Amino acid sequence: MDVILKLHSKFKGQVYHKIGSLMPMPDNNPKFLQIYFTGDCEERVTTRCLYNFIEQAEERAIVILLENFLEDHNQLIQLIKRVSPRLQNDNYQIVIKADKVPLGEHAGRFNAPTVDEVAVIMVGDPVDKRSIKITRRDNTISTISDLHRSYDVLQYPLIFWQGQDEYHLNIKQYDPNTGDYRNNKKVSSMNYYAHRIMVRQHQDNYILRYRQLFHQYIVDMYAKVESERLRFLRFNQAKLRSEEYIHLRDAVAGNIDGNLNPNDIGNAFILPSSYIGSPRNMQEYMQDAMTYVRHYGRPDLFITFTCNPNWEEIQTLLLPGQQAIHRHDLTARVFKQKLKSLIDFIVKYSIFGITRCWLYTIEWQKRGLPHAHILVWLKDRIRPEEIDQIISAEIPDPLIDQELFDIVTKHMIHGPCGAFNMTSPCMENGKCKKKLPKAAYE
Repeated sequence: MDVILKLHSKFKGQVYHKIGSLMPMPDNNPKFLQIYFTGDCEERVTTRCLYNFIEQAEERAIVILLENFLEDHNQLIQLIKRVSPRLQNDNYQIVIKADKVPLGEHAGRFNAPTVDEVAVIMVGDPVDKRSIKITRRDNTISTISDLHRSYDVLQYPLIFWQGQDEYHLNIKQYDPNTGDYRNNKKVSSMNYYAHRIMVRQHQDNYILRYRQLFHQYIVDMYAKVESERLRFLRFNQAKLRSEEYIHLRDAVAGNIDGNLNPNDIGNAFILPSSYIGSPRNMQEYMQDAMTYVRHYGRPDLFITFTCNPNWEEIQTLLLPGQQAIHRHDLTARVFKQKLKSLIDFIVKYSIFGITRCWLYTIEWQKRGLPHAHILVWLKDRIRPEEIDQIISAEIPDPLIDQELFDIVTKHMIHGPCGAFNMTSPCMENGKCKKKLPKAAYE
């Protein structure tokens, strides 16, 4: 994935991608994008292998294959190679325009840049901040706007190997019923990337086959979705303000000794409660939970619902050679549907009795699977003795219920670990983190 561009990620509410110059500085070795403009194919492959510590002949053969493939098919690489010899000195730069498309092509289509008009050589002129500027030789790196149509292509050349356009601001919504584009209706990044990773009948979505690279792509694009939402909130504060600037007011009121400079306070932006994860959103849910407690007391049931990667719905939809760990999009969707069904069983079908109220939170486990914690308040409380009649710490008799025996022994027994399996995930410094095995008690 570093074939074209080095990734610099800084999580400060946004992911930043940066790009360097075409040529390395004197006495510096070429890397990333710069390798495309040094020597012949053999020299470029050698440079990549040295930079990535590739020594095996089989791995080198793969690098050669990818190098030739991208050079033959990636339109952006071909374009930059075509115009780069025209750079006369270090003051010139190649600019890949953010909004320009080839002449004669519709702005709503995703066209691969095939003409020089998409990228221009310029010096000294002001450039749109969303355009990508590649200097001939410079010791600095510039940030690529996530709104640029080539943002995805430059970062993921192995996924978008043709160099085609991806998401940008000017994609219009298409009405499949009328065949027309909806006036002034633009496609959001969330809708675009949901479309990108969707599974369709009789179509092969190759993006889903990239495993770890697909994981990074999903995280990166979701950060872009969140950035788009935050930009909307930032530029629509006048419509969203329903209260005073609390933080600004508190900062000024708390300036008792008069040492605080108002210029150092900064700008206060209000995140509404509809923005998931914002302080107001969390406060709203917390107040709902406390209201339930004040009215109905402590919850009667605390249920933990964990995603099982061996669910039939997940295993059936995996592509050949894939495991559940390769398809977080699939496990998340199946888990959400299963959770919805469980809530329906509890609330609509009253399997534990009539439900007064309920709430839940979904968390992401470190092992890569989602799970939910569910609180349930019942009209008729369940006594501990009644729960013990259903749930126990006993292994079922296989002669009485073979299916239940198989489920319990597969999912509810810890280990083996310790001397029997030192590589178990629970092992830390030669001991089980759960302090097992434990002595038996009556």
